[in-house]
Amino acid sequence: MMKKRIDMSYQDPLERISNFKEVALGYNFEEALFEANRCLECKHAPCIKGCPVGINIPGFIRQIKENDIEKAFSILTNQNSFPGICGRVCPQENQCEAVCVRGIKGEPVAIGRLERFTADNVSAKEIQPVSVKYEKVAIVGSGPAGLACGGVLANLGYEVHLYEALHVAGGVLTYGIPEFRLPKSIVKKEIENLKKLGVKIHLNTIIGKTKLIDELFEEGFKSIFIGSGAGLPKFMNIPGENLNGVYSANEFLTRVNLMKAYDSTYDTPIRKMKKVVVVGGGNVAMDAARCAKRLNVEEVYIVYRRSEKEMPARLEEIHHAKEEGIKFVLLTNPVEIHADERKNVKSVECIKMELVESTEGRARPVEIEGSNYEIEADTVIMALGNHPNPLISSTTADLEVNKWGCFVVDETLMTSKENVYAGGDAVTGAATVILAMGAGKKAAYEIDKKLRGK
Repeated sequence: MMKKRIDMSYQDPLERISNFKEVALGYNFEEALFEANRCLECKHAPCIKGCPVGINIPGFIRQIKENDIEKAFSILTNQNSFPGICGRVCPQENQCEAVCVRGIKGEPVAIGRLERFTADNVSAKEIQPVSVKYEKVAIVGSGPAGLACGGVLANLGYEVHLYEALHVAGGVLTYGIPEFRLPKSIVKKEIENLKKLGVKIHLNTIIGKTKLIDELFEEGFKSIFIGSGAGLPKFMNIPGENLNGVYSANEFLTRVNLMKAYDSTYDTPIRKMKKVVVVGGGNVAMDAARCAKRLNVEEVYIVYRRSEKEMPARLEEIHHAKEEGIKFVLLTNPVEIHADERKNVKSVECIKMELVESTEGRARPVEIEGSNYEIEADTVIMALGNHPNPLISSTTADLEVNKWGCFVVDETLMTSKENVYAGGDAVTGAATVILAMGAGKKAAYEIDKKLRGK
């Protein structure tokens, strides 16, 4: 019995495709207690090593067993200021849960679900501002990396100013991840907690345009952390990508999530769609497809050039997409988007693929000659990954980037420009929320070491 984890309750698929409410409903106390008791509290605790931010996982789970949610939350937030977010969107199955000893002869402990349970059930506490005793530090970007970096620095006693290009803070947590996966009320609460600590957030400020990096130094900032993410979308460069009805996933998700195009009380324009093709196989592709499904779309296809086994999306997201009626067209790749007489998308011409062995270790998709066919569609969403925006690197001298436009950093996450640090997707390219948070946290401690001469 203890080999099998306790599942969560979920909205029924037929019900949830008509709303944007959270799909996963979380554990109640009895479910969380049962799941917590599956933890063996291993002395060598491989789960801690599997966590990018090093949470004391057996420690917080032990407190759930003892019905001390406040203590469990305290242990969690010693290493991670955003457990409500991470409990929902982190790929625990590839990190802490992947090395859980319980998983050897059964299912691993549901660490992410217990993290979410703790964050959702802790009593609200009054947060006191931390007295400033050190210099000013600037954070560029209010996504996961920037928020994590800012939180650590504020707690260490620095005067932290966080600059966000958009009119709402949160970065990809706000504009990218849908409400049904990550309610924006949770993101807002975590950001408000940062502000209570004393972090000053400046919205509608584009670093590299509104202000330059060098101007921040002139204003008295002693160190700068760039956590601007990877917001420049990739395209396939195939005929028809400039037609009406072709979106990048970034634009589509921003209209839906940040600008609430799904809510009739908002004026955000979005196409009336009947048949949508989403190109890609990652979490962003799943998010785009599942959002489209909730906009009264008749058919949604996910087109991916490899097999399901190679899909980088979380298994849970793939499972939920299938439950919601999204059709998976695998081992298939678009080669052209066709137009009607008004230059609107009419169909997507695809070619079938096969996987062949490669010396690189991963099977390589190869076109099957003569296998072209068309999928009728009026909208195409490209979810192929992102590069960092070149604005900051192009307006800042001595700031080195690699061939993908990512900032080059050393082992302390300092860039080629003195006292300018970078982390998260701006360095690695598009990755996970928790890896970005881990980078922001590391950068904060490295900034402190440098400024304090440690």
